[in-house]
Amino acid sequence: MVSPLRDAPDTPRPAAARPEGVVAGDLPKESRYRFTVLTSRLIRMEHSPTGVFTDAATQLVVNRDLGQTPSFRVVRGQDRLEIITEHLHLTHVPSLGFSPSGLSVRLRSTALHAHGGTWHHGDVWDPAETFPTNLGGTTRTLDEADGAVALGPGLLSLSGITALDDSASLLLTQDEWVQPREPGNRLADGAQDLYVFGYGQDYQEALRDFFRLTGPSPLIPRALLGNWWSRYHPYSDQEYLALMDRFAAEELPFSVAVIDMDWHVTDIDPAIGTGWTGYTWNRELFPDPAAFLAGLHERGMLTTLNVHPAQGVRRHEEAYEEVCADLGLDASTGEDVPFNIADRDFVGSYLSRLHHPLEDEGVDFWWLDWQQGGSTTVPGLDPLWMLNHVHYLDSGRERPAAGGGVERRRPVTFSRFADASSHRTPVGFSGDTIISWDSLRFQPRFTATAANIGYFWWSNDIGGHMLGGSDDAMVARWFQLGCFSPINRLHSSNSGFTSKEPWRYSRDARATMEAHLRLRHRLVPYLYTWARRSASEGIAPVRPVYHDHPRELAAYEYRGSFYFGDLLVVPFTCRLDETTGLGRELTWLPDGVWYDLPTGRRYEATTGGRGRMLSLSRPLDRIGVLARAGSVIPLAGNLTEAAGDNPRELEIVVVPGGSGSFTLEEDDGSAQPGEDRIARTHMALTWPEDEGGADVVLRIRLEGAADVVPASRLVTVRLLAGRVAGAWLGVGERARRLATEEVSGDGFTLGAGTLVHLEELSRQDLIDGVQLVLRGTQHSPADWRNEVHTILDAARVEYMAKDLAWDAVQRGLSGTALLGELEALGLPETLRAAVAEVLPHS
Repeated sequence: MVSPLRDAPDTPRPAAARPEGVVAGDLPKESRYRFTVLTSRLIRMEHSPTGVFTDAATQLVVNRDLGQTPSFRVVRGQDRLEIITEHLHLTHVPSLGFSPSGLSVRLRSTALHAHGGTWHHGDVWDPAETFPTNLGGTTRTLDEADGAVALGPGLLSLSGITALDDSASLLLTQDEWVQPREPGNRLADGAQDLYVFGYGQDYQEALRDFFRLTGPSPLIPRALLGNWWSRYHPYSDQEYLALMDRFAAEELPFSVAVIDMDWHVTDIDPAIGTGWTGYTWNRELFPDPAAFLAGLHERGMLTTLNVHPAQGVRRHEEAYEEVCADLGLDASTGEDVPFNIADRDFVGSYLSRLHHPLEDEGVDFWWLDWQQGGSTTVPGLDPLWMLNHVHYLDSGRERPAAGGGVERRRPVTFSRFADASSHRTPVGFSGDTIISWDSLRFQPRFTATAANIGYFWWSNDIGGHMLGGSDDAMVARWFQLGCFSPINRLHSSNSGFTSKEPWRYSRDARATMEAHLRLRHRLVPYLYTWARRSASEGIAPVRPVYHDHPRELAAYEYRGSFYFGDLLVVPFTCRLDETTGLGRELTWLPDGVWYDLPTGRRYEATTGGRGRMLSLSRPLDRIGVLARAGSVIPLAGNLTEAAGDNPRELEIVVVPGGSGSFTLEEDDGSAQPGEDRIARTHMALTWPEDEGGADVVLRIRLEGAADVVPASRLVTVRLLAGRVAGAWLGVGERARRLATEEVSGDGFTLGAGTLVHLEELSRQDLIDGVQLVLRGTQHSPADWRNEVHTILDAARVEYMAKDLAWDAVQRGLSGTALLGELEALGLPETLRAAVAEVLPHS
């Protein structure tokens, strides 16, 4: 039987470790066990009742040669085996087998957790434990979730040591199919195949080695990082295109069009089942599918169609007779062709007859909506895993190109999480959540925590999917979270009242929803650079704060905050306070000087080098987005340029108060861009330690595949919360003075500052390097008194209390003296907290 995935032998794919790392027993009872030192902190542990082991790739593990085998010692005694590396000490008692008493591994250094440092076979993580150890991973789906759900374990732990169980995996063959393990090496035989990760608090290295073992998290297409429109609604082609044009007219850019199940025929004979599964266009809604898909492409959008494949292929499908012919079935009977993802012949026909023709019409990738359990005709094979695997590989196949010839596209699919190997088949669809504040509150932690198992690209239903209650403020807050999520996909059920067009909401909610959709589009250059880093370095674009500060206990305290690239994001996920009209969130701010992008407010966390706890109060318009002093943040400068293109216009946000740099990475969009197809624009900011009007220099230089970026670029620099006396641009031997413009904040995403227009820079200018000198630069924070006045003005308290509080400000009170007076006036704690945040040196 020929594989529909790859022309190669159907034998197991080799994935042997280096033989010098293997430790096996000499005595008969010891021959049932095998240990392999992969790194000084990663050991494979195998047990087989018959001494049968595998060196083949599995569904999870595709490589066991992780480089030079580290030095280690083996100590053998009577009924005892010890393996000692630089970091780990494994102890095994063969007579006790793989049991808590018979197998353990301990760290040879301290762990952060007071009771941590040792793993015993059979340890099971309890998410409700009093003293948390494992930091959690992710789960298969959030379908029908109303708030928090239990997560599976991740690789990272306060105890510094975890185990990954690969016992149930099938083997991967060289032609990309699967087959059972040999008898004696199967879970049903009592065999076990475990990997212990003992990385302490070196979380980044643990994830890097996880990806070396299981395969990297691949680079996703750039367009997927823009805004996605998705709604369960029977759109017609003209209705859908008109909606996209309305979005464009409102300057709301979208880059991915999701067409839910009504694209295909759903009204079918009840005798053959429901209309959930389908592959035939509904011609009443889409009379010319190719023209419709071309229209979306002309608007700079990719398209994905929803498919529920569980009910197979039935007689109403246009491709039914072809599928029957492929499989040797008699189409005249009208019998269903059952869905069987474990059968090579079915999968070959399924892809070539049902999916490829639609892709030839213009479908870019598939939304796989599988909810029908985990059984197939191959014992142990999860149909969801196989669907993800099959569609991901097939999406990168060689196919006819639009201008002739053939091409390979960058593989992508869109489906639920199957297991710890699912990072190899992004993007993830988290499922149909209930529309509630509880669901919103859980999603920041849920999304960031998935990075602990290497799963970076969750796509949540932004705004919630179904049921729940109507609350404009809640949906606006969800849009803010979506702006800083790995994937920003708006979605809703087939209710006539849950759709997410911003103009359907109140004025204030609409304004912040629109502002954050625009910001998300502008963030694509920044986020795509982090997407490239995620593939090459194994660093999550969206990740828990403790990934970057693993030794700081405070970093584990507020799990709703997360890093988005290098930006610390504090989403607001609670109702507005009735007295102040503000939301309030607590977070931990790492050591250093930080600026809030939406307000330009400066925060210092430099006392003692351990950071500080912080209370943030924000109106519906804004959330907390904090950047370190000296940050350089490239944004797209034009909302009309497609998110999937390397932009011609750039706006570079410069955060004052320190030196820093950023390297913008762009490529040619090919399936696997090598080094010769990557452009890197280095942006280096030099900020003098003496901030009293000294010159600030920003150097910009292009390296690598310069032809993948536009021939010229229109560049603007925005100095956040600062003003300058003058600006000069040096290009080669030439220098010219530039116009500067002081601008107010937009009230939502970027605070006040100064714009400097660099005008047109040619590709050669950027290759040679340009230098922007900002002279007489000064920090210009907002007047804290005006901010206090704004807080008091909006507060729903007695006017006399407001007047007396403002009088205290005018009398020169500040700091603890002012806060004490506000307390004496009986003003509520939420209002005092908001005032405290804006006071000098807060």
